[in-house]
Amino acid sequence: MSKAAKATNAESAVEVDELSPSDEIEGHREIGAAELKAIAEAMIFVADEPVSAKTIADVIKVDREAIDRVLVDLVAEYDARNSGLQLREIAAGWQIATRPEHHEQIRAYLKSRPSAKLSLASLETLAVIAYKQPVTVPEILEIRGVQSPSAIKTLLDKRLIVAKGRKETVGRPMMYGTSNEFLIQFGLKDLTELPSIEDFQDLAGGES
Repeated sequence: MSKAAKATNAESAVEVDELSPSDEIEGHREIGAAELKAIAEAMIFVADEPVSAKTIADVIKVDREAIDRVLVDLVAEYDARNSGLQLREIAAGWQIATRPEHHEQIRAYLKSRPSAKLSLASLETLAVIAYKQPVTVPEILEIRGVQSPSAIKTLLDKRLIVAKGRKETVGRPMMYGTSNEFLIQFGLKDLTELPSIEDFQDLAGGES
């Protein structure tokens, strides 16, 4: 395939490979910053989970720095137009999310839909794991005062927690910690953004 013509806006252009009809990368062209921004936004929108800048750069075949720049611009644009959405860095990736000031209304809408919620036991267990991780089942029992086997299974099934190896103590019990899915469900960039313990009671499950 011959090389494609250069974009007219050369000052804001970056080099990118052109997709052939068979979806194989052949040739190359230069793509303007505005188009690059639009492509990055579209990829983030259609993704089922947060997309990293590296992933976007690898797919489009451009430098990571170029993607970092357009993401900064996108964040500013979403903030400037004061819409109900924002571009947020969550769980080491980027996601389009609703703004926190509208969470009460969004939560009310979601609660109006038939869905399976986490039980109080599961929420309490998740809170203990989130704030005490890595933690074992006996340690959870000591904190909650009740057994948690079914809650642990539920949280594992929903992929909100993962095994973190065994503790070097008598019986070598399994330790548990929160997962990347947990960060996504709570809209957290990392564990330093954990909400207050009371906020766990507002968690409404996605998958049953």
